[in-house]
Amino acid sequence: MLWRHPLLSLLTGTYLVFVGWLTLTPHPIGTSQQDLLLRILDGLHRRGRLESLDYDRLEFLANIGLFVPIGMFLLLLFGAGGWWAAALASFAMTAGIEYAQHYIPGRVPDDRDLVANGAGALLGILVALVLTLPATLRRRRRRLMRTAA
Repeated sequence: MLWRHPLLSLLTGTYLVFVGWLTLTPHPIGTSQQDLLLRILDGLHRRGRLESLDYDRLEFLANIGLFVPIGMFLLLLFGAGGWWAAALASFAMTAGIEYAQHYIPGRVPDDRDLVANGAGALLGILVALVLTLPATLRRRRRRLMRTAA
């Protein structure tokens, strides 16, 4: 699988290293970055924009967004028929991250992250399935034509 798609494997590995750095290093976001986000949200709220979006919801949405590419990359590596393996790998990864965060200073594991990361991975898998559907159908049609001949 990895040797058949070297560029995709490299991109996937690079993104996983980024996610590991983001989720497994102490103090993920400093107070200055958090203050900046809060000021931006406050400015948007004062202008009547995104009033229902608070910091907790923003963090939840960011966790979803973080795992969308993981679901997509894993589906592309496993293939459309391996969607279930991509989903299992994604859930195992997020569970491993949350477990590891118990032992990292400045990190707080959160069950909501499991839900957000899992939802993001499933969304990524779904998007990749839709985007690869035409190619999957073409391959299936060719296979059927070969067996019928």
